[in-house]
Amino acid sequence: MRTLVITGGTDGMGRALARTYLERGDTVAVVGRDAAKALPGAVFIQADLSLVRENRRVIEEVNARFPVVDALVLCARFFRTHRFVTEEGLEGTFALDYLSRFLLSYGLTAPRTIVNVSGPGQPDGRIHWDDLMLERSYDGMTAQFQAGKANDLLGVAFAARHGARTGYVLIHPGGVSTSVAGEYDAATATHVAALKRYGVPVEEGIKPIVARIDDPPAASLTAYLRDRPIRLSPDPRAAERLYERTLELIGPIGGPI
Repeated sequence: MRTLVITGGTDGMGRALARTYLERGDTVAVVGRDAAKALPGAVFIQADLSLVRENRRVIEEVNARFPVVDALVLCARFFRTHRFVTEEGLEGTFALDYLSRFLLSYGLTAPRTIVNVSGPGQPDGRIHWDDLMLERSYDGMTAQFQAGKANDLLGVAFAARHGARTGYVLIHPGGVSTSVAGEYDAATATHVAALKRYGVPVEEGIKPIVARIDDPPAASLTAYLRDRPIRLSPDPRAAERLYERTLELIGPIGGPI
């Protein structure tokens, strides 16, 4: 029997993944905001993962309850058309889609595999080094693309530090008819409605993720578009720069913000 920790495990693909492994008899810890959506049989950890302090609390709880985590699956995300700043002063998409994944990746005690469900290899993704919080140039897609690039660099930096013990998998699930949680303007809402209409069913969409969990790649860092391996263009200097910049924002990985 294995132990999995799944963020965003109360909706969409995260929920479908949690159900899949619960039905197999595995131990599944689900991290989410709404206890009413928790699956029966799952260990539910209520948290707002856009807050650094909440991530630290989740890390403490998971490490105390589960000495071994076979797979950490990072699914939590939320699209915002309008810029949102958390009570800790961080731009919301960057905080949830990247900083949470950074903290959990480094903070949990030696997960055997980390599967980061993001958007690896996006050509439009770039880090706005002089405006990480997008105070001057925010729109929802810019924030999403920056978070995607940040997760690519997270994988590169993590593999350089811990690749011998933990395999890091970045995966783009493709178009999936899922909840696509977010706050949308009219134009983006139309696009999301089309995605829900024409995307593959959730049960089909999670299959590539299940495959990576069940049969983790041997390499320290891999990236996929659904089942197809894709090549990243790793930039160790940029990865290290973002790692250091992240610590400047949040403080030591194990310490308070």
